[in-house]
Formats: sequence, C-alpha cells, structure tokens
Amino acid sequence: MLKNYFKIAIAVLKRRKFFTFISLFGISLTLTILIVLSAFLDVMLSPAYPDVKRSRELFISRVVLKSDKGNYTSQSPSSLYFIKNFVSTMKRPEKIAVHTGRNTTNAYQNNKKMEVELMYTNVPFWEVYEFDFIEGKPFNGQDLENVAQVAVISEDTRAKYFGESSSALGRYVEANNIKYRVIGVVKNVPATMIYANSDVYLPYTLDKANLDGTSIMGDYLVTLLAKSTADLPLIKEEYQQLLKKVPHPEKNQELLLSKTNSYLESFTEQVFGNVGDSGKTRFFLMIGVFVFLFMLLPTINLVNINVSRIMERSSEIGVRKAFGASSRTLVGQFIVENMILTVLGGVLGILLSFVIISILNASGLIAHMNLVINLTVLGYSLLACLVFGLMSGVYPAWRMSKLNVVTALKANN
Repeated sequence: MLKNYFKIAIAVLKRRKFFTFISLFGISLTLTILIVLSAFLDVMLSPAYPDVKRSRELFISRVVLKSDKGNYTSQSPSSLYFIKNFVSTMKRPEKIAVHTGRNTTNAYQNNKKMEVELMYTNVPFWEVYEFDFIEGKPFNGQDLENVAQVAVISEDTRAKYFGESSSALGRYVEANNIKYRVIGVVKNVPATMIYANSDVYLPYTLDKANLDGTSIMGDYLVTLLAKSTADLPLIKEEYQQLLKKVPHPEKNQELLLSKTNSYLESFTEQVFGNVGDSGKTRFFLMIGVFVFLFMLLPTINLVNINVSRIMERSSEIGVRKAFGASSRTLVGQFIVENMILTVLGGVLGILLSFVIISILNASGLIAHMNLVINLTVLGYSLLACLVFGLMSGVYPAWRMSKLNVVTALKANN
C-alpha cells in the first residue's frame, strides 16, 4: 500500500511542477533557517573545548544586594574578598575556579597598537577547564605567591605578536603598559565559551584593582566543579547556607541573594532573568513561540496549496469513494503523500544547511566557532520535518474526507 501511495505522490508532484517547486522551496528554506539556528544554539549551550566537564559544574555569575523594603537593588559579579573568605571555604566542590570576565585593553607590539582581552584567573581554573597547551604550561601557586608577571596567551595572540611559526615562551607581551613574560600558549577558544575565552590569561594576584577591599561585589566569576553530578544539589544547598553567614554591609537593611546555576541557567539569568528566576523557562518559551510563528506562515501557504491540489483531484476522490474507499483510507493516503513532499523538502533543507554552515565557518563570523549538524541538530531537523508535514497535511486531508461522492464526481465537469 505504501508503495502505491509513493507512486501516486510522485505522479502528483510531477503533474503540477510549479506548485511542487513552491512547496519544496518553502519547506527547505524554513527548515534550513531552523537547522542553522539549532546549530548555533547547540554550539553555544553544549559542552565543548575547553569546558568539557560542564555536566559537573555550577556557576556563580553574580550576587545581589537588595533592600528589604524594596528601595533599591544592586548586582554584580563577586569580589575576591567574598570568594576568599566565604566561597573558598566550601567543602563539597572538588575544585573552585575563579576568573574575571573578559576585559578589553590596549596592547603594543613594535609601536603598533592593538586590542586584546585579559582574564585574571587562579590556579584551579586550569584544572576545571581543560585547555590544550601548544607550548609551555599554566602558571602555578608559586607564581601567584610571588606575584610573578607571567601570562598564558592564545594561539591567535602569539601569531599577532610573534608570527605564526615563532615560539612565544620567554618572550614578552605588553598590556596596560606592563610587560608579561609568556609561559604558555593555548589553542584558541571559541568566542561562545563565555567563561573561558580570552586572549591573555594572568594570575589574579596581578589584579591590583580588586585585591583589597571588603565589598561583596566585584569583577569575578566562580565555577564550582563537583566530584560527581550527584553532588550538585548538595553544593547548591551548601552555598545557600554559606550566604547566611556573610555579614551585610548595612545589617538588617540589605538582603544578600545569589545562586549556583547550571551553565544554561547562568546564561539565561544574565540575558532574561534575575537572581530569583534564572529565566530558563522564558528562554525556552521564547524559542518555542519563535519556531511556531516562523513555521506558521509557510504551513498556511502549504495548506492552501494542498487544498487546491485536493480540489483538482476531486473527481479521483469521488471515483475512489464510489468504489468503496473509506474516508480514513483517503486521509491516510494524503497525509503520506504530504509527508513524502515534506521529507523531500527536508532533505533539500539539510543539504542547503550544510552549504550555509560551511560558508559561515569559513567566514569566521564568530571567532573559532565551528558549526556542525550533529545528531542533536539532525534530530531537531527531523522532528521539524514531521511537525511541518502533519501541520500542513491534516486540515487538507480532513477537507478531502468530507467531500460528497456526487459533488466530487461533478466537480470537474
């Protein structure tokens, strides 16, 4: 039966080539855009170099001081004071990585000015994040104690300063009018790795602006690495208990709020949410609404085309009904035909997506990002094909099943 449905579907597609082209174009273009967007989201949110332990990580991206009367709210990343005196006392995490966000500054090489991004880190940062060292090694505890002016730089930074094939070890990079001796070079980190991407990595003891003071707020982010995923809820609870022990700058007047979040929650909190709501639900709701609305217009167009096709085939439907074909059989046939059309459009969409993704990767639109259509993205694409086919096929099939035999036979006379 399916073989006959397939033959009929191909014959119908060949009969009206223009309508077939419009249908395939709408399906393939819609799916191409969805596949490329899915690939972007997959790269941004999935574990990748150097953040390969993400399933065991929790992030402290900000702390909030809030008036208990609701007069004001102040929020920022954590301070070194808060991290050293409180976060570092936590027992559950296996490692606690501390680092600033990326700070853009001016650097000079042969009297040529260029912009580089600096990140101050501690030693466990290099254990939580698994960087590939092209040469050299990370700084150690002794370097931090000695306040050694050393640096780890990215592959791109080495190329800018010293050339593609030159060794950078023992040589100096200058930023903020300070010279740092290069002790390591790491493979470039994609710009989508927001907690690990930088041009130059420095010991946090060189960050003189943040070393002193007793403020809770500062410039530092924290990554907590659990021994296993089972420890994640325990770390969350330990952190909340820890906050109760932190003295507030104005006692009984301010509430200290902060959370340990997964990577996704940390990402959505910074974009959509607040410390009480990570914004994850809103994030997925927005994606769902966008996908639905984006697919709605081509689906409506495809429904109209399918209804027109059905009206053209009304005499065929009338004859089949007259010879005993049930409405259920006819509905099933038309949905199968529509699914075949959708799958063909999906295949074209996937092929077109490969072309566009290859162009985007070659363009370097986002530094060191490599989009791929992996199994996750392919799964989303196949699901989109299925939904597209059902959405555009059910209503026309229902209309077809309601055609009266006599009316259908007279339709083309």
